[in-house]
Amino acid sequence: MDWGTELWDQYDSIEKHTQSGLELVEKYVKFVKERTEIEQNYAKQLRNLSKKYNQKRSSKDEPECRLSSYQSFLDILNEMNDYAGQRELIAENLMMNICIDLTKYLQELKQERKAYLMEAKRAQQNLESTYKQLDSSKKRFEREWREAERAAQYAEKTDQDINATKADVEKAKQQAHMRAHVADECKNDYAAQLQKYNKEQNQFYFNEMPLIFNKLQDLDERRVRKLAHGYILFSDTEKHVMPIIGKCLEGITKAGTNVNEKNDSMVIIEQNKSGFERPGDVEFEDYSQGINRASSDSSLGTPKGPMDLLGKNKGKNFWLFSKRSKLSSSTLTPSSSPPTPSPANGPPSPKFGRDPLSYCLKEINKTVKPRISSFRTLRRSPTVTEDFAHLPPEQRRKRLQQKLEEIYKDLQKEVDQSEALGKMKDVYEKNPQMGDPASLASQINQTSQNIERLRGELNKYETWLAEAGGRGETLRYKPHTFNNNGAHDVHSPDGAHSDESTPDPSQAIYAEFDDDFEDEELTAPIGNCTAMYNFPGASEGTISMQEGEVLAVVEEDKGDGWTRVRRSNGDEGYIPTSYVTINLNK
Repeated sequence: MDWGTELWDQYDSIEKHTQSGLELVEKYVKFVKERTEIEQNYAKQLRNLSKKYNQKRSSKDEPECRLSSYQSFLDILNEMNDYAGQRELIAENLMMNICIDLTKYLQELKQERKAYLMEAKRAQQNLESTYKQLDSSKKRFEREWREAERAAQYAEKTDQDINATKADVEKAKQQAHMRAHVADECKNDYAAQLQKYNKEQNQFYFNEMPLIFNKLQDLDERRVRKLAHGYILFSDTEKHVMPIIGKCLEGITKAGTNVNEKNDSMVIIEQNKSGFERPGDVEFEDYSQGINRASSDSSLGTPKGPMDLLGKNKGKNFWLFSKRSKLSSSTLTPSSSPPTPSPANGPPSPKFGRDPLSYCLKEINKTVKPRISSFRTLRRSPTVTEDFAHLPPEQRRKRLQQKLEEIYKDLQKEVDQSEALGKMKDVYEKNPQMGDPASLASQINQTSQNIERLRGELNKYETWLAEAGGRGETLRYKPHTFNNNGAHDVHSPDGAHSDESTPDPSQAIYAEFDDDFEDEELTAPIGNCTAMYNFPGASEGTISMQEGEVLAVVEEDKGDGWTRVRRSNGDEGYIPTSYVTINLNK
């Protein structure tokens, strides 16, 4: 069944239906465009979300980067970024395969439909023109036939009239004969026009219009098929990326399963293990014997008690001389109130107000012999040294091992490059046309210097590592050496460190502090100060002074209320900034 046969008289309906079909295509294209915008916005938001939580580009030196939970989170962010890329791909394919393709096809259908409708209108106009000619010939035939009848009646009446002359009768007959002849001609013309119109009408309704309607039917069916294909592409476009999206989701699941809480705990231990031993028992002090206990060597540089271990109590500074503590202005700085004269000695003396910690410090000072092992422990922030001596023993060994591995890799690269340059030089010497051997001299020289420098660093860090191993756990490290040919040899030292030869950690800490204090060069003074009040210097790290005494300023007040000074005999320590008048060198 086709439109030309069944809908031969439904031109208006066909025209309306085809127009409605094209509008449906336009509506679907608009729908897909809005869908692509949603996908693009969704992908953009996902990328921004991933970027927002992945802004901190972690380096290998950051502690958390080794945690499986942290790495899994980064993996999830990467997978979400890939997922956003697939959503962008969906939007791009929808735009290319549906919107652009259908829009182009829609324009072709509009032009084709317009041509068919113009053809139908021309056929309709031709039929209407033929019908007008038919109607005109019919009316003329009707008019001429009536004129012929009147002429014949007039001739017959004249012939019967006894008063009419013979000439009048002949004239009336001739007029009737002429009218009859014209009427016959009009009749023949009308018959010819009728035959022509019927032929064209038959051609119009049985050939021309059915053919145009069938073409419009084919156009509409092609539109429907194309639209149906667009419907399928709407789904297939997303189906094609579903495997990749599935892999992204599987990657997120895998990231979750890769989290290992036990390994994370081991990483935390490895990263933060100090190597210090737990503090020993506090000795009994018999005040009845009148003996003051000296400072315990086993307590310096190690955690003193629970308050030193719990982060929430750091601000209270109950244990001031832990490994990484520094003098706090809230605990050691004298009160802001002006000092008042002391009845005992007359001159004004500093007072710590009602601060219980100051009282605690004074009580401790009564029983603990002041000792300054090294001012390095009193600095406000740890000084980063090349041998990592600022780190706890365990962390120092690990950092030294990492540094040795890095140096070894760099040294191996330089050795390989040296061998390659040597081979290239040999080739140039044997085949001068390939290059000038002298052009490699600067590179060979530079490589040799790099090798010597790296070997020196390697020996230096191996020495430091051996020292670090002697103060902690048994260190089984095989130093790297290179023969003259640049080959890598590995051998073990004859004397390996053992746990039996490991000295007591507390003694090692004292030895380290004493060495630091002895080897530390004296800092050049930056000015001098004059004491306005007496200061007993009872706390560890401080120094006593008398009113009017002149001291050299070694380090300015950093904002915590303490200034580092030195006596003429070399003794150094901290004093309250508010107790002195300072004159800095210009």
